[in-house]
Amino acid sequence: MKAVVYKGKGEVVLEDRPMPQIQKDTDVVVKVTLSSICSSDLHIKHGAVPRAKENTVLGHEFVGIITEAGAGVKKFKVGDRVSVNVETFCGECYFCKRGYVNNCVHGGWELGCRIDGGQAEYARIPMADQALTLIPEDVTDEAALFNGDILATGYWAAQVAGLKPADTVVVLGAGPTGMCTLMSIQLYSPAKVIVVDISDERLQLAKAQGLADVILNPKHSNVEEEVLKLTEGRGADRVFEVAGTMDTFEMAWKVARPNAIVVVVALYEEAVSIPLHLMYGKNLTFITGGVDANSCDDIMTMVQSGKIDTSCLITHKRPLNDIMEGYRIFENKLDGVIKWVITPYER
Repeated sequence: MKAVVYKGKGEVVLEDRPMPQIQKDTDVVVKVTLSSICSSDLHIKHGAVPRAKENTVLGHEFVGIITEAGAGVKKFKVGDRVSVNVETFCGECYFCKRGYVNNCVHGGWELGCRIDGGQAEYARIPMADQALTLIPEDVTDEAALFNGDILATGYWAAQVAGLKPADTVVVLGAGPTGMCTLMSIQLYSPAKVIVVDISDERLQLAKAQGLADVILNPKHSNVEEEVLKLTEGRGADRVFEVAGTMDTFEMAWKVARPNAIVVVVALYEEAVSIPLHLMYGKNLTFITGGVDANSCDDIMTMVQSGKIDTSCLITHKRPLNDIMEGYRIFENKLDGVIKWVITPYER
């Protein structure tokens, strides 16, 4: 089969790989019907994910059809359409029982990082009963595609922030994960949502989708001053840092009011410092990722009911044959790309 493989820092290739096989009775094999390129794939390519293993098939955001199932799989069967969770977890360890599935002692973020993932024609999914979500008949593959990763991330971020209806919220970053965070924040009906990005195009999309009340581009305005004006000089009640740069991390704590909560959703490629001497007295609470993707069934219900609609994120859809072009466009943010969706390889 064809698959996208991480060869080492700076090198990702499309090559032939052996078909995946059942290794444990809790495994399934999935025929991938849709997958995507994620910013985390770029972090791996750049050598910024120390736990990533070379010669691993990339991809951790995908849907497909089960073609084989181990004897120990109880919740799913051959022929089921499923979305795949970004995290592999047992459901039984100390962390899993408390919902901290990202820290499962037997897993965590494995697919497309330490074990072969879904930018391929087929993928083996370990611990399948925990790792899959059944796609209802009336939900398309496109609608379910982001369920297990960026949508799970945005949903988790909104959950842990302790959002209240009277809150003013700032979201830094209107990329794919930022948009999913915005969609999840809307479930809590905050009073005002301010979105910050350097792309006017992405800001306008957030506004057009009803996900933002105010949009700010730091190229054109002083974000800190504008947020203070909008909050009677206090700052935001909740801040979501989804962009992942040193500048946006600094902006996050600066636009937060005293005693606010700052949720750090982004994955950084380099170290950032917390200048405690400058923020002394603000009494901020920082909540950091990665995501505990423990609500995928609930998210699928939200998608099925129409309360969450991610269709606006899909800007490009091309077969696996064109994946290297996809990486070039996605990495360089060309052609108005938000999400590059990969359809099956065409022979």
